[in-house]
Amino acid sequence: MYTLLKTINTPDELRALDREQLPQLASELREFLVESVSKTGGHLSSNLGTVELTIALHYIYDTPEDKLVWDVGHQTYTHKILTGRREAMSKLRMAGGIAGFPKREESPYDTFGTGHSSTSISAALGMAVAAQLQGSERRAVAIIGDGAMSGGMAFEALNNAGAMDANLLVILNDNDMSISRPVGALNNYLAKLISGRFYAAMRRGSEKVLKVMPPVLEFAKRAEEHVKGMVTPSTLFEEFGFNYIGPIDGHDLDVLLDTLSNIRNLSGPQFLHIVTQKGKGYALAEQDCLLYHGVSKFDRTQGIVAKPVLNNAEGQAAKPTYTQVFGSWLCDMAAQDERLVGITPAMCEGSGLAKFAERFPARYFDVGIAEQHALTFAAGLACDGYKPVVAIYSTFLQRAYDQLIHDIAIQNLPVVLAIDRGGLVGADGATHAGSFDLSYLRCIPNITVMAPADENECRQMLYTAFQLNTPSAVRYPRGTGPGVAISNEMSALPIGKGELRRKGRRVAILAFGTMLAPALAAAEQLDATVANMRFIKPLDAELVLRLAGEHELLVTVEENTVQGGAGSAVAECLLQLGIAVPLLQLGLPDRFIEQGEHAQMLADCGLDAKGLVAAIKNKLTN
Repeated sequence: MYTLLKTINTPDELRALDREQLPQLASELREFLVESVSKTGGHLSSNLGTVELTIALHYIYDTPEDKLVWDVGHQTYTHKILTGRREAMSKLRMAGGIAGFPKREESPYDTFGTGHSSTSISAALGMAVAAQLQGSERRAVAIIGDGAMSGGMAFEALNNAGAMDANLLVILNDNDMSISRPVGALNNYLAKLISGRFYAAMRRGSEKVLKVMPPVLEFAKRAEEHVKGMVTPSTLFEEFGFNYIGPIDGHDLDVLLDTLSNIRNLSGPQFLHIVTQKGKGYALAEQDCLLYHGVSKFDRTQGIVAKPVLNNAEGQAAKPTYTQVFGSWLCDMAAQDERLVGITPAMCEGSGLAKFAERFPARYFDVGIAEQHALTFAAGLACDGYKPVVAIYSTFLQRAYDQLIHDIAIQNLPVVLAIDRGGLVGADGATHAGSFDLSYLRCIPNITVMAPADENECRQMLYTAFQLNTPSAVRYPRGTGPGVAISNEMSALPIGKGELRRKGRRVAILAFGTMLAPALAAAEQLDATVANMRFIKPLDAELVLRLAGEHELLVTVEENTVQGGAGSAVAECLLQLGIAVPLLQLGLPDRFIEQGEHAQMLADCGLDAKGLVAAIKNKLTN
């Protein structure tokens, strides 16, 4: 197997192949991708769809001198394989292994690190202008999917690039494939096309008819661009200043090679529209590309076997994830209050809104990959009496920070932020880790910030947040909790009040969110007091004062960066109260933490029970 693929370790070796060998290479790459990802987990559908494109790009362009910039980067496995990392795929997304996204430190062929969408055109334009300033003929290529094109940043970059004469190529990989189902007017526009043959056939047929009516034919020629714009997206991108080419079949290597070869000799901004099939070559992924978008390990012959479904009426078949807890609460709350609307920036399944979308379609809004718009859209709804719940990953909320401050907090609007993936996220690594939200949220006036310690507390906190008429945030992690039984009843928690969970001596551990479990385990060894703080803002100053007066050492524990986080809030509180008591702040270190198993990552940061005990003992003896 892989007789041809095994000979390719660099793009130079790829370029040494005859063109007739490339289809065989594409076939071997697909086999290798399915075999490899089935053993490690990772992104599959998107990678199967870009095999021919990746081969063609490295075959025609002089990489790494020419720059390839991949949007998001979850479609770059073929790129990694062809650039010397074939053997390293066995440790994809693992500690000490290669990342699941492009990473500059990993390879000179990874020209721009990424993990979030809609950045490629901006970055590639910067590289194209750099080449222009240096007098270089090297080329820059941005590869962006139709899902990522729903992000406003992509259009900001197009608008800027079209006004320049830099040698930039933007490739739109039109495969109807964002993580969730793509939405919006642009996607509807692109979805009208399967290939370029439709427009060409229509044009030829029209010419035959109009040839017998010369005046009408002349009028038609003058109006051709407007007619063309009705059936192809060319006018849209040409109005931005790009030379539009396509759409072409993204799986036809001959067409791709010839087209890219011609484009490489053109000057100025070029736009190539290709049409590909997600999951191409693996029947199971072709049939359900969403299921095979991001996968855990699976049997490639049997495919992905469905996991047990949570069914409260029959008992829990498995511990629910925090995402599932949110999804169930959202449906229950929507049934009680017609003012609730659910909003997601293109993460319906990932954020747990699928059942809500099915049950309450009129109150469900997927705004596309547009986090800034999502928050201001929610603000507009809140202005007119609705109670928006925005389901968003912590790392993606970073992209809408100004809207959170300017459009929601200043106006003190009742928008609930259901913040998923708080803390470390495992295999996705630093680009997707929610390491900073407690720090960047608690400095904003008017907002209430909560972090649940378990599944039931998550449900009750979401209910608490929804009852407020001010901005609020409930921050919870990826994956499952400790397995606490979830009450169907919902009751609001007292705002800004924590709870004492264990009474000890000398040391008091103030645990925030899911750090309660390791804090309790450590306390058993230390005979320490443990408080479940619940609220980051407002902080329970009364509880802090009480614990400070009864213990020799206060310890704060959070799965958030120490700088500016919950521990900093406790330090500020002590300072304001004029209390001098030793304080140990434990949390994520001041560095970006790479991919790995979540439990091991916490242990490496000293945030498991063993690490907490060691840090506290060290503080007590020094």
